[in-house]
Amino acid sequence: STMRKRKTTDSPPASTDLSEGKEKLRLKQELGLISGVSLIAGTMIGSGIFMSPEWVLHHMGSPASSLLIWAACGLLAMFGALSYAELGTIIKESGGEYIYILRIFGSFPAFLFAYTSVILVRPAGLAAVCLSFAEYAVAPFYPGCSPPQVVIKCTAAACILLLTIINCLNVRLATSIMNIFTAAKLLALLVIVVGGLVLLANGQTQSFQNAFQNTTAGIGAVGVAFYQGLWSYDGWNNLNYVTEELKKPEVTLPRAVMIAIPLVTCLYLLVNVSYLAAMSPSELLSSGAVAVTWGDKVLGSWAWLISLSVALSTFGSSNGTFFSGGRVCYIAAREGHMPDILSMAHVRCLTPSPALLFTSAISLIMIISGSFTSIVNFFSFIAWLFYGMTISRLLYLKIKKPELPRSYKVPIIIPIIVLMAAVYLVLAPIIDQPQIEIVYIVLFIFSGVILYFPLVRFKCHPRFLQRITLHLQLFLEVAPTTRDEN
Repeated sequence: STMRKRKTTDSPPASTDLSEGKEKLRLKQELGLISGVSLIAGTMIGSGIFMSPEWVLHHMGSPASSLLIWAACGLLAMFGALSYAELGTIIKESGGEYIYILRIFGSFPAFLFAYTSVILVRPAGLAAVCLSFAEYAVAPFYPGCSPPQVVIKCTAAACILLLTIINCLNVRLATSIMNIFTAAKLLALLVIVVGGLVLLANGQTQSFQNAFQNTTAGIGAVGVAFYQGLWSYDGWNNLNYVTEELKKPEVTLPRAVMIAIPLVTCLYLLVNVSYLAAMSPSELLSSGAVAVTWGDKVLGSWAWLISLSVALSTFGSSNGTFFSGGRVCYIAAREGHMPDILSMAHVRCLTPSPALLFTSAISLIMIISGSFTSIVNFFSFIAWLFYGMTISRLLYLKIKKPELPRSYKVPIIIPIIVLMAAVYLVLAPIIDQPQIEIVYIVLFIFSGVILYFPLVRFKCHPRFLQRITLHLQLFLEVAPTTRDEN
């Protein structure tokens, strides 16, 4: 059948059967500690830190309160990642929230998550970051004016196609690019940090006088400010999507989290201080691209380096988003919640190429018709809805099943704090500033019911889909895979 029903309990992986000429494929365990840190930090440091600071300041009203939001977002991301690290040592499978919801909640809610993530959330996030990359990449060719939208969209599409080729060819190539670009973007942020420290040493501290003046106290405004800040931290859970490709996941996963997220949080705080040292709050609010304005004020004729750095940063973040996002599609298909062809891997490259091609196609459609506008708030609403659901099940396992083997345990107060934050982030904007678009998002999530019962629950699959799957399997040179049980 084109969709396979998998058991929700673990079973031993099938052995290689040479007598029949069949060999079960697995994705390689290519990711070590450095690659793990690069995947987390490299995905987190994208377009957000170069575009979100003005919006956090806009919603909070004062420099000091905006810095508190950035620190709180980093702490929340750290708590969330540590909670996920424990889940990753209990359920040692790739797929992140999807596989945790499936193993603990069951098939139906896991399907709704996969349906929403694969069709909407992951492709939309990838499209948004690639559009950000395109804006900065083409800006030097249009000095003094805005680049045409068709040029931006064509560049973003080219970025997605390039990422597709890289990730389909070789996991090691994709991770090497991730490591290189992570080092480049850390260097760029260090340039901004050092420039800000020099400005502070020269006495440019006007933005920090009466720093709490005009602070906003509304719960909705604070929630939206958190959305903007957390967009810059998005990616803190990416390592959980590729657990089966980690070397020694029970050790690598917690260590990578404890290195990457504090590093990114410190850099974000220092970069925001640097922005405020170079610009007054009013200048920062009127800046269309904060990092470029900072470069014009501080670097002068070398300001083009900032545009280049932002382009490199967003490209590296796109690579990390694409790398992990394709795995969600692949794992969901392997569990029978997506078409069977998406659960297969290339017989020579050992990459989930059908899932990557599908994610790429959906992202290209979104680039053609979409823009960066409003995507952050609605992306965050859906994300924290499912984060809260996942964290609630960790609390269930800690209380009801403490005997389950786990190599890492997070103090129970940490997931409680994350769950409370998730509830706040989902409800606060709805209560304070209700928007009809949120209703559309909820309706989209539950529209998955129409597909779940006939295709997954009752397995009503048209026969012609089997032929299509067979032809695609031959054309793409892919074969079914098996889980790497730990």
